[in-house]
Amino acid sequence: MMASSFRDCKAWRAGGLPLSTSSNEACKLYDAILTQFVKWRNDETLGGFEGCISALQEADPNFVMGHVISTGLELVSTTSSTRLNERLASAVRRTVELANSQDISPREKLHVKAMELFSRGHFPKACDVWEDILVDHPTDMLALKFAHDAYFYMGAQTQMRDSVARVLPHWKPHMPLFSYLNGLYSFGLLETRLYDQAEKVAMEGLALTPDDAWAVHSVAHVYEMKAEVDKGLKFMESREKDWQVQPFVLRKTCKISTGSMLDTVDACSMLCRLEMEGVCVKDRWRELLQVTQPHTDDHVTLFNDMHFLMASLGAKESGTSQRLLEGLQELAKEPGDNQQHQLAGTIGVPMCQAIMEYDQGNYNRSVELLYPLRYRVVEIGGSDAQRDIFNQLLIHAAMKSENKRHQKLGRCLLVERDAMRPSSPLTERLMQRALALHN
Repeated sequence: MMASSFRDCKAWRAGGLPLSTSSNEACKLYDAILTQFVKWRNDETLGGFEGCISALQEADPNFVMGHVISTGLELVSTTSSTRLNERLASAVRRTVELANSQDISPREKLHVKAMELFSRGHFPKACDVWEDILVDHPTDMLALKFAHDAYFYMGAQTQMRDSVARVLPHWKPHMPLFSYLNGLYSFGLLETRLYDQAEKVAMEGLALTPDDAWAVHSVAHVYEMKAEVDKGLKFMESREKDWQVQPFVLRKTCKISTGSMLDTVDACSMLCRLEMEGVCVKDRWRELLQVTQPHTDDHVTLFNDMHFLMASLGAKESGTSQRLLEGLQELAKEPGDNQQHQLAGTIGVPMCQAIMEYDQGNYNRSVELLYPLRYRVVEIGGSDAQRDIFNQLLIHAAMKSENKRHQKLGRCLLVERDAMRPSSPLTERLMQRALALHN
């Protein structure tokens, strides 16, 4: 039996979010999965995500919201594409069929619709539907969290912030998961460059819940964006015992964990950044390729694609790199409703080509492809800190280019960077390098 702290049928009803099932156990398991999702924690004491999902399916195999949360989680983890994964595609169809054959609430119907739209890559429309739910049900944490993740994948920074701001007044401190709103809101503030407010809101959340991983993560981002390296290191060290118990976001890779793909792309980015700085990481690329290669044909998000490409180029696996690019070019021809594939032609493909040109030492061409896109890179999703790798790539390409104008451009970009993040050790190093290269 699931712990009494989780909400049963009656508690969900009392909270104005009734669930269409007569099984109290199913309601509690739904709550347990939602709680782990919000906390970024695969809680082994509950049996983790996988344990809870299988128990939920046993408790009530026809519980529509049970299917919505378990299939939805797999979809937002971006680890699999319904185009290629028949099991996942049929899980989506099954949810839709169940919803059509039962008398469920309008809110639950909307949840099914949003999940189905998201499964087809129609991210903006899925977000519209989640926002529709939140107008009438501002305390529906699943709608809020799914929308937050989808906005993140679209680089919709303002929406990510405002989506949480709109519901905040409706939440009360006694409500389950209340304190985690701070981390969500803080991240939106941070991504719209309201750093001081972002830090303040995250700290308020951490005062309530010291081990809120998303809030810790948000503060770490603030220090990174302001290039306050020492402050950031001190903060992370002082909080180590809190974030160490969060294997989900930091190092654990369970099959449907929303953290696993973020871990993978961040590992690709880390190696690429180290390589640009002149660190030899070549054996590490081979290790990482084992994880990224199976996803070559997924094309769930452009952000993922570009990072998988870094891994295949780093591991000198030119066949895989070529296949990834050609697959993307193919999807760009007939994108349908898929928002990421619609952007593939104008942003995804040229950026992948720029990364490949850089890898081949064609810095001139790399600059020509990247420079016109620099203010559109936000559309591939991720955070400012993650996307900074493309700013760095452009600067490195410009500095290494034979073209004198490009070299000048590289120096201009460094001046611009210095204005936004004064006293950044990275900018300092790059400026020194530019001087050494071009004198």
